[in-house]
Amino acid sequence: MAWRIGVDSGGTFTDVCLFDEATGKVEIWKVSSTPDDPSRGITQGVVEGLDQVGAEAKDLSFLGHGTTVATNALIELRGVKTGLIVSDGFRDLLELGRQKRPNLYDMNADKPQQLVTRDLRREVPERLRADGSIEVELDEEALRAEVRSLAKEDIKALAICFLYGFLNTEHEALARKIVEEELPDVFVATSHEVAPEFREFERLSTTVVNAYLGPVMQRYIRRLKDRLDEIGLEATPQLTQSNGGVIGFDTAANHPVRTVLSGPSTGVVAAQAIGKMSGFDNIITFDVGGTSSDVALLQNGLCALTGEADVHGYPIKAPMLDIHTVGAGGGSIAHVDSGGLLKVGPRSAGAHPGPVCYGLGNEEPTVTDANIVLQTLNPVEILGGRMKVRRDLAVASVQRLADKLGLGVMETAQGIISVVTANMAKAIRVISVQRGHDPRDYAMMAFGGAGPLHAARLARELDMSKIIVPLTPGTLCALGLLLTDLRADFAVSRLMQLDDAALKAVENGYADLAQQANDWFSTENIAADRQVMTRTADLRYMGQNYELSVPVPAGPITAETFTALKDGFEAAHQQRFGFIAEGEAIQLVTLRLEAAGVVNKAEFRPAPADGPDASAAQIATREVWLPESGDFVEVPVYDRAALKPGNTITGPAIVEQMDTTTVILPDMTGTVDPYLNLILEVRA
Repeated sequence: MAWRIGVDSGGTFTDVCLFDEATGKVEIWKVSSTPDDPSRGITQGVVEGLDQVGAEAKDLSFLGHGTTVATNALIELRGVKTGLIVSDGFRDLLELGRQKRPNLYDMNADKPQQLVTRDLRREVPERLRADGSIEVELDEEALRAEVRSLAKEDIKALAICFLYGFLNTEHEALARKIVEEELPDVFVATSHEVAPEFREFERLSTTVVNAYLGPVMQRYIRRLKDRLDEIGLEATPQLTQSNGGVIGFDTAANHPVRTVLSGPSTGVVAAQAIGKMSGFDNIITFDVGGTSSDVALLQNGLCALTGEADVHGYPIKAPMLDIHTVGAGGGSIAHVDSGGLLKVGPRSAGAHPGPVCYGLGNEEPTVTDANIVLQTLNPVEILGGRMKVRRDLAVASVQRLADKLGLGVMETAQGIISVVTANMAKAIRVISVQRGHDPRDYAMMAFGGAGPLHAARLARELDMSKIIVPLTPGTLCALGLLLTDLRADFAVSRLMQLDDAALKAVENGYADLAQQANDWFSTENIAADRQVMTRTADLRYMGQNYELSVPVPAGPITAETFTALKDGFEAAHQQRFGFIAEGEAIQLVTLRLEAAGVVNKAEFRPAPADGPDASAAQIATREVWLPESGDFVEVPVYDRAALKPGNTITGPAIVEQMDTTTVILPDMTGTVDPYLNLILEVRA
């Protein structure tokens, strides 16, 4: 018996999903995360999960892992002391940035803390022209002097970023060689290896973030690998990237910036797979954890990739799934602001002490506490009975907030839910309405520990009529690790007008990227029949400042290829901005190539229908406070594990399972599909 296992380490819980390759059986498990040492919680989850199925670590053929280590280290500024080497005259670029305030009309807005202080930023004589040719040779002696000076500052990491370094890597490569000679124990990141694309500030920021996080990620991976070795793991472990693929531990240790969206990315991967098998092409994903909500839009079954994102105020140029995050999760703390208004988040109670109902010392009410008070969540126990909760503590904390607002305790609890729902709706509008998509044309897929709990109210807020709740929503990110491939992304910036004169340059550019991909295939030992390459290009109208990504047809680069690119770009521009600039020249900006090593994935088989009667799955009734009635209403409670394909539930109702709770509102019906997804629909 061979098992595949996915482990997603979140801020509150560590989720485990096991898949039996022989039978197709799926098992899930959850343990509390251990923020002081995430590797401890991960190993505990693996061991306990394997115990549930009577297996051992040596029985695993695959272990995939999603982590928030890099993200949390960046948000909490727990990276290492980092130095920076730049071209002469560019010492302050990191601080100047784009000379924009974080919020245009907020004169007091604080910029994020600089990851490299000014005294640790050093300039060296060298200069490349805009075409990559050398204007001034790198002054090696000046570089050695600066590196030796930085050595006295006890830096642990060093970033190197030279002007136009993405066009000609000669100077940065030589600088790396000299730094490694002088400081062999210091982590080194060069811009041409981390982000070989144009836009100087963003490339610099990405390289600095990579250096700042490098030693942190290396320590974490080393500790985790040692723990996995101790329990007898023989399979080669993999770690999730922000692009939804997985990479080896060594690559992740050298490029931690690729993992800043490691956790939520695999939830989107799983959503793509579930949507495809269930017949839903257009989906908006809704992933709610302990501290945040992550949303993404899937059109024609796929989530778009973006080449740049802002993570806690730090621009990062790295391929990542287009996921938008807001600080609205189960642990988000409700409070009254200086104007007397109820606000929820972004502060979170986290795993420790967690919500008030956990009884671990927190006294500020959270979204979870509000659900406990309303009894949409089980007021006695959660996690299938493994964790007891204190409703009396939750009621007392919400009462204190209610006294400040001059409201009743139930109205205040419902107010917390309404406010957090509005925050979640705002996040979905960012990725849909603001980009030319009507959310009413999409089904919502709700997952994460609290996604199904809030999905019905959110769908009502957005006038969406259909919700998909997967079989194991609370551990879907862990399941996604069993549905993804090994993946690496390669890019090169080449600013050229989209005309026949650029054909040869584009052909050569993709040939270079293909060679890089082949080298990666060799390093990862990926068999030829498992290798897949996909090309895209970033284009814009001449004079525009930002680009749109367009697929590049397979085969040789010809005039027909450029015609297809032009058509694809105009369609994308029409979708995003509502118009096409007829006659305007189109500019090629960045060539991209995605390399994938296809792996054996978890597969799911449909089950025969069992009829609409779901009464056998009803386990209890519970008093639940519903705003529609303004009072407690007795509603049926169903066991998700006992529901069969074809079973239908009429709302209001509650569906409980170990990893989440689903709320079905009075005007909704829930039906179990052949793949055991629960499909909620608004009754006509």
